[in-house]
Amino acid sequence: MKSRIAPVRWTPPAAPPSRQPNSIEVETVALPGKGPEDALIDDDGSVLTGLVDGRILRVSADGRTITTLADTGGRPLGLEWLPDGKVLICDANRGLLTLDKAGRIATLLSEVDGRPMRFCNNADVTPDGTIYFTDSSTRFGVDEWMADLLEHSATGSVYRLTPDGELTRLATGRAFPNGVALSGDRRTLFWAESATYGLYKLDLTTDGAEPELVAEIPGLPDNIARGSDGLIWVTIGSPRNALLDFLLPKQPFLRTIVWRLPEALKPKAADVIEIQAYDDNGTLIHDLRGHHPNFHMPTGVRERDGHVWLGSIGTSALATFRTPER
Repeated sequence: MKSRIAPVRWTPPAAPPSRQPNSIEVETVALPGKGPEDALIDDDGSVLTGLVDGRILRVSADGRTITTLADTGGRPLGLEWLPDGKVLICDANRGLLTLDKAGRIATLLSEVDGRPMRFCNNADVTPDGTIYFTDSSTRFGVDEWMADLLEHSATGSVYRLTPDGELTRLATGRAFPNGVALSGDRRTLFWAESATYGLYKLDLTTDGAEPELVAEIPGLPDNIARGSDGLIWVTIGSPRNALLDFLLPKQPFLRTIVWRLPEALKPKAADVIEIQAYDDNGTLIHDLRGHHPNFHMPTGVRERDGHVWLGSIGTSALATFRTPER
């Protein structure tokens, strides 16, 4: 049974002016399962990703060999390397997990203030093992992510977990906080906020600092990641939806009706691949668009040495392309 939603009115910012992104040619690697939400690159060029059925896969750099590393028993989303070589897994249903080289899964953090995390989403990690991560919603889980966008109740938070186990809430009341990335000097935390179409930053060196809008994203941003080129790469899961923008400031019951519609009649992600990259000042460096019959709705991104890998909750494939010259 679907959860009930209690929509909150919100007036979205004006749609950005039309733009002409640079075209990219994308290649794909078919996977034995659905929803590879994120992509994490290993030293040998292989790519790790997590599927909707809980499996963590390793895909060789050439895409020809795919092995199963583990099964979280939940829904793995964001993946990151920990300093000890383990993989940090943001499992939407189970919280922060670790995966060691023997394939063993362990729970690092499953609750916040005595409440099981509902939507552990994405993270970044410092060299000393400090973890910055998002819990996107206290109202809805990953299977009802669209309900959170329709309701717009802004119950998400951004956290810091230190190696000694100290947990700090850095920002709360956020509208679907998603991807996380640290600045090059690790003095600033960036995150994407899907429901407000924004890339935000927080000064980590100043107590009580407030989040600042860095850039307006022309769609719903998902995961973000700092590349080897020093840029913050941002996935755009879908361009802005005109129907959703129209409904958000209107009478809340209208969105309740939309939520009750059959899945086939609800707003859908566009059949397009859109990726952007920003520097730490919020300057847009890359604005990219592509199409591929086997890939759309990019949700995970990772750049290394001129190559970009993409994940997607909407497909059964990873995608890759070469970084365009600036």
